[in-house]
Amino acid sequence: MSKKELSEADICDQYITPALHQAGWKRSQIRRELSFTDGPMIVRGPIAARGARKRADYVLFHHTNQPIAVIEAKDNKHSVNAGIQQALGYADTLGTPFVFSSNGDAFLLHDRTGTYGSIEREISLESFPSPEELWQRYLQWQQISLEKEDLLTSQFYTKVGGKNPRYYQQLAVNRTIEAVARGQRRCLLVMATGAGKTYTVFNIIWRLWKTGTVKRVLFLADRNSLIDQTITNDFEPFGDKKTKLTRRLLDENGRINTSYEVYLGLYQAIIGNEGQDNLCEKFDRDFFDLVVIDECHRGSAADDSSWRQVLDYFSTAIQVGLTATPKETKYVSNIDYFGEPVYTYSLRQGIEDGFLAPFKVVRVSLDKDLDGWQPETGEVDDQGQLIEDRIYNLRDYDRTIKFNRRTELVAQYVSEFLHDGNPMRKTIVFCEDIDHAQRMRNALMNVDANRELVQKDRRYVMQITGDEKEGKAQLDHFINPNEIYPVIATTSKLMTTGVDAQTCQVIVLERRIQSMTEFKQIIGRGTRLRPDYGKNYFTIIDFRGATSLFKDEDWDGPPFQNEDFGQEQGDGSNGGSGTDSTDGTDAIQPVDPPISGERIKYTVSHQEFQVVQEQVSYYDKNGELTTESLRDYTRRTVIEAYTSLNQFLTKWNESDRKAAILQELQEQGVLLEALEAMVGQGYDPFDLVCHVAFNQPPLTRRERAEQVKKRDVFTKYGETAKLVLEGLLEKYADQGITSIESTQILQLAPFSGLGTPVELVTSFGGKRQYQAALQELEQMLYEKTSA
Repeated sequence: MSKKELSEADICDQYITPALHQAGWKRSQIRRELSFTDGPMIVRGPIAARGARKRADYVLFHHTNQPIAVIEAKDNKHSVNAGIQQALGYADTLGTPFVFSSNGDAFLLHDRTGTYGSIEREISLESFPSPEELWQRYLQWQQISLEKEDLLTSQFYTKVGGKNPRYYQQLAVNRTIEAVARGQRRCLLVMATGAGKTYTVFNIIWRLWKTGTVKRVLFLADRNSLIDQTITNDFEPFGDKKTKLTRRLLDENGRINTSYEVYLGLYQAIIGNEGQDNLCEKFDRDFFDLVVIDECHRGSAADDSSWRQVLDYFSTAIQVGLTATPKETKYVSNIDYFGEPVYTYSLRQGIEDGFLAPFKVVRVSLDKDLDGWQPETGEVDDQGQLIEDRIYNLRDYDRTIKFNRRTELVAQYVSEFLHDGNPMRKTIVFCEDIDHAQRMRNALMNVDANRELVQKDRRYVMQITGDEKEGKAQLDHFINPNEIYPVIATTSKLMTTGVDAQTCQVIVLERRIQSMTEFKQIIGRGTRLRPDYGKNYFTIIDFRGATSLFKDEDWDGPPFQNEDFGQEQGDGSNGGSGTDSTDGTDAIQPVDPPISGERIKYTVSHQEFQVVQEQVSYYDKNGELTTESLRDYTRRTVIEAYTSLNQFLTKWNESDRKAAILQELQEQGVLLEALEAMVGQGYDPFDLVCHVAFNQPPLTRRERAEQVKKRDVFTKYGETAKLVLEGLLEKYADQGITSIESTQILQLAPFSGLGTPVELVTSFGGKRQYQAALQELEQMLYEKTSA
């Protein structure tokens, strides 16, 4: 067999892998066919399916969790550089500086470090660089001295049966470690909600601590439950070296216990309240070598903030800030304090990789929301107050005027949406304030569709706000994936941040949101992906037009410092942009706006509202909301892969296994189950695709099977073989093409009554003849289709 006839796998086995071994690469450093994403969840209607994973032919590691090079292999019919652009795409994601392509004749090297003489050059198989050569060039590129090599090659924490870091977690840890190795004292990590920030920062701390780079660590977070979970879960390996920082560490003389090495606490515990000592001042200023601030966007970098007091007091320590939403206003800047992020992992990237949940948006417009409402001359409200004669709109609703019928309509709509699918889907309804959250809870309780569920368990709907002790006590139950109740939570500010609601599937926006930081935090309540609990995506129901913020360039782009930062004096109380009151303050726990008798001036119960417009859109791979229909989406997706009907037919007919084509279509995002629901039952996936993408009239599987039967083509076979083929045709009509391609099919009825699988295959003359007969049957099923 000539080299041109070898498959890509043969080229890898016979040429590329031997070249790597000859260059000194160990088996443990070479990962072949490495899938490094899970593949995006693609959503249309109620259906979600996994898209294709990103998979590199080779990823080379200098040491565990330190990828350094990517190789894309092609068969020998391709040129040496045929795979380089594909490899560069993988390298962009994995952060590898050395990129190679090969067809088995040579390698094309693309150097992103600038340490070689040229960006691209061809090298022979015998000249592939060794691990140490690439590593030395990597250190040169990163401007890190050999003295720091022990830190850079330190290992992530591992345990038998434990999880391995995802590629972006590797990158986040490595980039932070490299920054520290270069002498950087402040580092900012930006990672989308649900991306595993706590697991990531644990490994940063672990590596710095195990190498002796730091000895004492302070980890600050904004929720007590997060501290407790972190101590029990991610930080468990620190054993008795860690402790929760509370006033219980003080002795009778007010001296703090300094025997621990890792302290975890709330900022409140550090600063102290009125009448309490400042705990941080119980430590020497140089006691901590590393301070980590979780959710650092919450005012920690403002000059006059409480958290800034901690940072300034321990100013000699390395400081690492973590956030999903860096704050950049003209009053507050994370970037001004920490510097540019050492690594950013956005929500869009997480969705594209399939690690975070995609979402669809249902925008609901009510008549008086669009047109506004103006009282009649002399009209009074429910309390007999004269209503000021002006036009009221969404800016006023549930702030200066409340319409009970509007609240009831929203509750009815949300309930119908839930009951149209699974009514037990965890749902958060964000309201204007506590009074609004109370009224929304009451309205949801009184929806007829919810009556039986409420009677079964009153916690079906709960108000979870800062003032409501019983509801607040249910917060941990709501966020626990294993707890059924509460199902629907009405809230205002309490659940905007720091609430790890992993199984939340519906977010209802029933309040105006003008702060991008707050908007990101609210959307983040739904971004965790939990297929094991039936959560493949989440839905945002927007009654207030808040999702227009998705169009803002700051929605999911890289953070940039505000050009006006530092130009004006301000306290940062509103981020300088007229945003909601808690955005930019020092309050770590979001504060619910209280019930205010002054703010709500009027109550109008008689005014009716109607839904006049609904628009469903999807977050696409370009990070934009699209209203594309299932039909248009399928047509576009198929034509991107197969430019014409003839090309699709050729690929289909030439394939030995149609199941492989169907798998390929699903990986490209074609939702066959959704197409069947749209077109009808009993159609072959082949017909669904041809009909929707290429406007071909579809035939049912039964119609295709009957066409083959009419041709009476099985007479050339013996009696047993003929019965087998007739049985396969019937299986196809009932179950589809993938069923007859299964290797187990001959073990099932009716075939099991005709003989053993070996006997049935022998009736055709052997395995090869059986496969040929099966392929002929498939060709007859589809040969009538043409362009």
